[in-house]
Amino acid sequence: MKCPKPGREAFTLIEVVISSALMALILVASYICFSASIASRKTMEPRLEVIQNARVAMAMIAADLRAACPLDKDTQFLGMHRTMGETVADNLDFASHNYTPQRPGEGDFCQLSYYLDRDAETGQLSLWRRRNPSIAPDPLEGGRKEEIATGLLGLQFEYFDGLDWYQEWGDTSGRDKQESSQKEQPNLTGMPEAVRITLWFDADPSKKPDANPDDLEAKDKKAPMMFQTVARLNAVSSQSDNASDDSGDAAAASETGGTSQ
Repeated sequence: MKCPKPGREAFTLIEVVISSALMALILVASYICFSASIASRKTMEPRLEVIQNARVAMAMIAADLRAACPLDKDTQFLGMHRTMGETVADNLDFASHNYTPQRPGEGDFCQLSYYLDRDAETGQLSLWRRRNPSIAPDPLEGGRKEEIATGLLGLQFEYFDGLDWYQEWGDTSGRDKQESSQKEQPNLTGMPEAVRITLWFDADPSKKPDANPDDLEAKDKKAPMMFQTVARLNAVSSQSDNASDDSGDAAAASETGGTSQ
């Protein structure tokens, strides 16, 4: 009987080296892919939170504006353009029927304010909403305020009268229209037909006030995330449409020599 030759079934040194190198390459590639997925997730999570906060904030503002009504007999709608340092931080005051009564004596009428305010601890700007369901002597005071969103870098409202866009609406200076200008300014009285809402959010709201200043400076260089939408005031728009229809009927009647009913 022949004996098998020794070493016939063993791996050679070259085969062991090649298999070890291939295994190392596979492990390194797997680690790189796993690390990249973790880093991508850490990058996307804050942005997804910002997107969700922006969607909720804009939906709330738009819902209130769609049901907007005159705030007061003297101040129907007030939009003030202001800044906090270099940050655009507009104010908006109006009334809305987008309210469900929660206490006895309340109706579906609510005085509203939207504005930015800075947190004393973190230094971040937050979006706040003031709601007053009672008819107060001063329509710009009273009620309860609630924080809508945090980590904002700006808030802007623009107002459409049917022809042009304005940065302010209403007599924000406290002066009468006749005293301030001889030119007709439709944005000083009444209510706008639509409001354009623009929000700027910090792309990385996880910044801490006690973090490394160099890290904060690097994060501040990231471009802010901007969100924009246009809310149409249904009551004002419907009145404008009805007025346009009536004027069109009157014009057609005058052309035919008849009268508009």
